[in-house]
Amino acid sequence: MKIHKKLVIGVILVINLTQLVFCSANVPNDKSLKDRLDIIRKKDVLVVASSNDIPFSYIDSKTKEFTGIDAEIIREAAKRLGIKKVEMKQIPFNDLLKQLNNDDSIDIVADAMYVTDERKKEALFTNIFYKESEAIITPKVSKIVFKEDFKNAVIGAQVGTAFLDLANKWKTEGVVKDVVSFKNQNDLLSAVSTKKVDAAITDSIFASYMISQNNLYLKVLPPTDYTPESPGKIAAAVRKNDITLAKAINEKIDEMKYDKTIPEILEKYGLNSNYFVSVKDGHV
Repeated sequence: MKIHKKLVIGVILVINLTQLVFCSANVPNDKSLKDRLDIIRKKDVLVVASSNDIPFSYIDSKTKEFTGIDAEIIREAAKRLGIKKVEMKQIPFNDLLKQLNNDDSIDIVADAMYVTDERKKEALFTNIFYKESEAIITPKVSKIVFKEDFKNAVIGAQVGTAFLDLANKWKTEGVVKDVVSFKNQNDLLSAVSTKKVDAAITDSIFASYMISQNNLYLKVLPPTDYTPESPGKIAAAVRKNDITLAKAINEKIDEMKYDKTIPEILEKYGLNSNYFVSVKDGHV
């Protein structure tokens, strides 16, 4: 009996020890696994990753302030969450989600990023900010008027964007002659201006804003001549396990839609109601 009792006690101790080890292995002790919203509130700073992308989220060269469409939405959401400061960390657009998942100093990505199924595999997106589509930019004097004119054209697009995906699709289908990729939007515009490429495909908001603000000798093909094929919805992105942060921001985004703050921000940048996405249609 004594041997039997010792055996039973031994088995129980082994089971308890196993459970203790297993549970300990599953306790998150890495800072990155802690509640991100709690970390942000303690440091009282929200760090936003962006490619310094005008007019979406960038550092104004004159005021040195973080501004733009996405920036103003995020800054207002942070303010409503009681977070006093918002800072931008510049990252190349193509690396934004990778850096989000590897750089613990980054809290969120906000840079006119389309919500796509592929990107959803890498990050958790907030509710939609607004919507837009692609635009075709050409020199003011150009043989390209309609999509049919792309056949002998070389099209430029930015690396990592949905627009480069569309341009490559066109190349595969024989719609365009060739596609050239560029690291950023400024290089893309410069290539069209200097006729290194015949046209560029980029987001409609950026195209209209940059041409109007900088008096560039470029034009956007109007909707009467070109029908957009890649409409998209824009949102911010957080790590997949930062659910509390996403929920908190989502509440403020919806609130800002109800009280007309987001439509006012869009209007400030020349965007009409066609770009607005309602609360009902804004959940990812």
